[in-house]
Parts: sequence; C-alpha cells; structure tokens
Amino acid sequence: RFSENTVAQMWYFVKCIYFGLSAYQIRCGYPTRVLGNFLTKSYNYVNLFLFQGFRMVPFLTELRAVMDWVWTDTSLSLSSWICVEDIYAHIFILKCWRESEKRYPQPRGQKKKKVVKYGMGGMIVVLLICIVWFPLLFMSLVKSVAGVVNAPLDVSVKITLAGFQPIFTMSAQQQQLRSVQENEFVNFTKAFVTSDESKTNMALQWLESYFAQDLIIAELKGSSNSLWTISPPSRLNLIEMLGSNEKDFPITVSWSVQRNLSLGAKAETASGKNVKSLDDETRRDLIMLLNGTSSHLKVTIPKFIPRYIRAPSDSDATPVEQLGEDHMFDISLTLMRAQNLSDQIQEWWIVNQLTAGPLDTIDPKREAGLRIYVFSDQVSPPSLGFLAGYGIMGLYASVVLVIGKFVREFFSGISHTIMFEELPNVDRILKLCTDIFLVRETGELDLEEDMYAKLIFLYRSPETMIKWTREKTQ
Repeated sequence: RFSENTVAQMWYFVKCIYFGLSAYQIRCGYPTRVLGNFLTKSYNYVNLFLFQGFRMVPFLTELRAVMDWVWTDTSLSLSSWICVEDIYAHIFILKCWRESEKRYPQPRGQKKKKVVKYGMGGMIVVLLICIVWFPLLFMSLVKSVAGVVNAPLDVSVKITLAGFQPIFTMSAQQQQLRSVQENEFVNFTKAFVTSDESKTNMALQWLESYFAQDLIIAELKGSSNSLWTISPPSRLNLIEMLGSNEKDFPITVSWSVQRNLSLGAKAETASGKNVKSLDDETRRDLIMLLNGTSSHLKVTIPKFIPRYIRAPSDSDATPVEQLGEDHMFDISLTLMRAQNLSDQIQEWWIVNQLTAGPLDTIDPKREAGLRIYVFSDQVSPPSLGFLAGYGIMGLYASVVLVIGKFVREFFSGISHTIMFEELPNVDRILKLCTDIFLVRETGELDLEEDMYAKLIFLYRSPETMIKWTREKTQ
C-alpha cells in the first residue's frame, strides 16, 4: 500500500516539488539573459558556502563551463572562457568576504578574542594532530575495539621424513576445535606465572592482547588419516639414508590454519613449518621400525611440534616463543601394521604428544593425539577492511600525505597571491565580468573580445589593479 511504501512517498514528494517549480517557471517565463551562476545573486555567508560547495563537487564546475561554452554564442576560446569563469568565481568570493567585513567590522588595533583564537585555531590544531595520529590510532583501535574474532575452521598437521611420502597427516575440524571459556583462559594465564620475572612478564605481556574467544584448542587424533603407501624401492632408499652417517637427515612438520576469508582475513590459510635433524640414536630406532624388528618401539622426537601457534590475518602462522621454553613439545612415532583379507600389509603411523599443556588433563590411558593451542588475531570488520588492509604505512602514504599536500598548499604560497587576494573593493572588477556576460547575451561579440582583453590587462598590471580596487572614497 502507498501509506506503507516509504520509497513511493518520497518519490511522490519529489515529483510534487518538481512539477511545482516547473509550473512556476512556465508562469514567469524563461529568462532572456543569464548572468553568472544562480548562487551569486547575493553576497552573504549562505551564498558563499553554497558556491564553494558547488565548486568542490568533482567535475561539476568543469562540466558546466564546457557545456556553456559549447551551447553559447561567443568569440572566446575555451581557455579564455574558463579564465573568465575562474576570475568571476574568485571575485565573487572576495566580494562576499568584503561584505562580511563590513557587516562585522573589527576595531583597529584590537587583539583577537580568545573565543575566535581558541575556537578556530584550537580546532585546526586538533584536526592536524588527529590527521597525523589517525593511522596509529586506527590500526590500534580497529581490532581491539571493533575487531572480529576469526576462529579457525581447520587445523592440519603433516610430518615428512626428508623428501619421502608423508608419514602423518591429520586435521581437526568442528567438534575437534574446542573453544576456551573465560575461567579456563584465566587459569591458562596463571600457568605462566613463574619465579623468573622476566619470562613471566614476557608471557603475560604477550597474552594481554588476546581474549578467551581468541584461543582455540585443536585436538588432533594420533593415528594418521591415511595409510603410508611408500613403494619398496623408496623404502629401501629411506633405510639407506637413515643408516648413512655422511648426511643430516631432516624431519619436517608443517601446519596450516584455515579461516573464514569473508570476515576480513588477508589470507584464507596461514601455514608454517619446523625442520629438525635427527640424531644417530633416533635414526637407528627408525630403521628398526621400518625393518619390522621392533613393532612396539616408540621413537621420540624432542621439541618438535609447536604447542602454541599464532595465526595472524596474513599467511604466516608462527610458534609463540614468548610463552616459555616448552612452547615446543616432544612427540613419539610408532609404525603400526595390519594385514587385510587379501594378505596385503597396511601401515600407518601414530603420533602422540608426550608432554601436557596448561589445560591438558594428564591421563596415562588417554588416546594418542596432539593438542595444539591456536591464537587467532582479531581482524578488522569488513566495513573497515578497505582501510585496515593498507597497514600503517599504506594509510600514511594514501591518506596523511595526500591530505598534507592540500594543507601545505593552503599554508604555503600565500605571498604569491597577495596582489589578487588583498583587494579592498572588487565592485569594478565584478561589474566588468557581468558586463562581459551581458554583451555576450546581446550578441555583441566584438565588444566581448575588447572587454576580455581589458580584464586580462587588468590582471597583468599591478598598478592598474591597485587603482581599480581602491575604495570609492579614495
């Protein structure tokens, strides 16, 4: 219904105004002469600010000037036409300021009032300081005040021996990603209070920027979710490399944290890795596992997988070294074998965490697995992502420097425009401009060229400008 349709009511209201103005224009008739802009009929603050706002609209002044030149009979070139329009606009602004000075005169030799100085000057000082500090305040407050929690959707871990087939791959999703309650986060923070004040301060200072909702515990099952399908030649090559004493044999663990990209993260997946060289004893134990001489042997890799991972908005997920020496925990590797109905041997690896974390329950009968604490940095909301995505340096380059350039143009170069700005009386120049518009409307194009030449000569001659802009009493 029309009574419930706000858009239709607004459209009807606009149409009423449009038809009313059209009827008034038809009644009064179309003007035969158009002299200047419709906002330049009076010389007050309202017309001044409206006219300046009109000139600030991008391309509106230029479009109006070019269209007037195209559809108006004139002997001036386009550059000369724009020159007259610019002079007329400048003189009109000066006329408005001179009229305001007459209405509100300033007594001679009297200092400016504090209301004017602190009102105008103080506002400009505060504005300039805010522009300089805007990137720092914006980047520091946008995530802490209006930040959005970007919890991980998937946490994956993969372990590889040298460049061979990965021995362990596992992911944690949905119920395996456990959120931390507020009281648990408090207990988690208290766990880092030790006798060493320097380490305690470092850990607590790092944790100050995070909240309980930013911490997620990823509980990964210990058994690999895929069989270890390595070919026999590669298996023999792996055993030979483990038994060789000439080369370092690396073991690599890589992890990845997947987030919701639509919430404002720069990258959908943040990843990282850790490479560790195996010692001789560990290499011998791995050979025994691969040969099948000891099926229940557990190979220990110390300080291998990070217990705490920081997942920022970019693609780099790093271990949190600020949370003490046990930020990397020990793991055990076990190779399991099973034989199916077709007498085919199937193998998979089991990885187990040997040291418990602050919120882990120590149960010797618990199922093998990994518990990784993921700290997700809050991201800026999508509505402000177009600014936060540039970073501090990007905001300085794109916002502060651009605004600073316009401010510098306002404060510098004033001395070069004194002869055109400090004009006591602009009535004669304003009349000359309106006379150019008048003779153009009447079709006297020769006189238009003569008066334009007179205007240009006036701006080229400082002495003539001084004579023309004197007060009438002088």
